[in-house]
Amino acid sequence: MLSRSEVKYIQSLCQKKQRQQEGLFIAEGPKIAEELLQSDFIIKKIYALPEWIASNPANDNSIIEIDEIDLSRISTLQTPHQVLVVAAQKNDVYKPVLKNKLSIVLDCIQDPGNMGTIIRIADWFGIENIICSEDTVELYNPKVIQSTMGSFVRTKVFYVDLNTFLTTVDVPVFGAILNGKNIYEMQKPKEGLLLFGNEGKGIRKEIMQFVTNPITIPKKGGAESLNAAVAAGIILSHLI
Repeated sequence: MLSRSEVKYIQSLCQKKQRQQEGLFIAEGPKIAEELLQSDFIIKKIYALPEWIASNPANDNSIIEIDEIDLSRISTLQTPHQVLVVAAQKNDVYKPVLKNKLSIVLDCIQDPGNMGTIIRIADWFGIENIICSEDTVELYNPKVIQSTMGSFVRTKVFYVDLNTFLTTVDVPVFGAILNGKNIYEMQKPKEGLLLFGNEGKGIRKEIMQFVTNPITIPKKGGAESLNAAVAAGIILSHLI
């Protein structure tokens, strides 16, 4: 049985401040655990039920066997699923390469589910880089990690001051807005940034000045707007 202090510590990693202070994050479920174990992320601890351990044999001191009661105490999920991993955040400093490829830019995406799904979509379409405004939801938020279903291990996510960053780019910036050019009437670009704005407010005015190619998904019904992740999926499916 896990001690009260260990349970409290794991639970504290649900808080952004604690995650940043410790440089750690949590991820749950067999699928994401498998992705992490096959990646170059550093695993600190694995808390797992006996059935997960039996199907993932490893002589590893980081694995701690627990029961369903303990798993429910440390899990962030309504229905905990076999295993919870504590891993180290990456502190690598990369400068994203933008030439000859498409990259995604996110301006103040707030919903963790949207963020995680966009990362998963990017992975599906082979997008390597996602550049985020500093007020976009944090990559290591447990709900973001869960929504990616492991795709975060293959997609580089950067947080920058978008105003400063976009003044330095030398590739087209395709901004997803309501009155842009029909994506089905444009040629597929060989390079550029696909910019998506906040779920409720869209791309901010100060960021819109950097959009060189406004684009849109034509609508036929009465919906006011599309979910950011849905829009990203539709646009990428056409442009890739």
